[in-house]
Amino acid sequence: MKIEDVLRRVESLPPLPRTIVLIEEYRRDNEKEIDKLHNIISKDALIVTNLLRIANSAMFGFRSKIETPLRAISLLGINFTISIAISTSSQKILVNSLSPYGLTNDTFMNSSNMASVLASLWLEKIDEKLKDEIILPALLLDIGKFILSDLIVNEHLDKEFKIKIDEGIAIEDLEKEYFGFTSSFVTAKIFKHWRLNPNLVTSIEFVDDLENAPEEFKEKAKILDVIKTATCIKEPLSNNSIKKALEKAKKYGFDTKILENAILNLKQRIDLGVDKY
Repeated sequence: MKIEDVLRRVESLPPLPRTIVLIEEYRRDNEKEIDKLHNIISKDALIVTNLLRIANSAMFGFRSKIETPLRAISLLGINFTISIAISTSSQKILVNSLSPYGLTNDTFMNSSNMASVLASLWLEKIDEKLKDEIILPALLLDIGKFILSDLIVNEHLDKEFKIKIDEGIAIEDLEKEYFGFTSSFVTAKIFKHWRLNPNLVTSIEFVDDLENAPEEFKEKAKILDVIKTATCIKEPLSNNSIKKALEKAKKYGFDTKILENAILNLKQRIDLGVDKY
């Protein structure tokens, strides 16, 4: 399959809903008031539903049930809330099945949310500004898989693709075999089509192509690569995924102890929680 096929599929996507356009405008405001963000997202029932579901998940471990979107925004923070809103709207548009990857939409969302929470737990110990910049791309990194999955199904290659995944071939290697690039590249093209923040686009585009990443984005791409590895959609936070993530973190020169503590913190929250989010 050629890159032209992927780009045509991306260009055919409908525009983002008005809610996300308003959120993007809100993101550019120097002063961000919670009430204003609440007024924007409260008009979208699906975003509110996902926001409350995520706020009440085991990964956050809040002591009492979060019942209002305003309370959820206050606890999760503005950047996390924006990430959830954009992710929700993106997946509403990209409604294709992820069956070639052996995934349901719920399992996909599970690993994506783990990625953004891990980004928060890890980077809050390092750099608060960097944390805010990474949460969104960490959550959205694999959205491009919806496009690739659709193309695989249309070419009747889904069974073949799924067998190779079940055989243990790395997903990124398999995507490169079939397309010449990975879903992260496609995700970047999707967000470029939707005219989202260029920094977001570039942070995602080079996660699986670090050698060609612009110098000012290499650290972010490496961080996203580590997070993506730990929360791999096939086996998020498994012993194997964690081992590979720590090996990459060491290779990239990150403090592996801080990362390991963040991973253990997240695993404990999930293990202690009553839900399987």
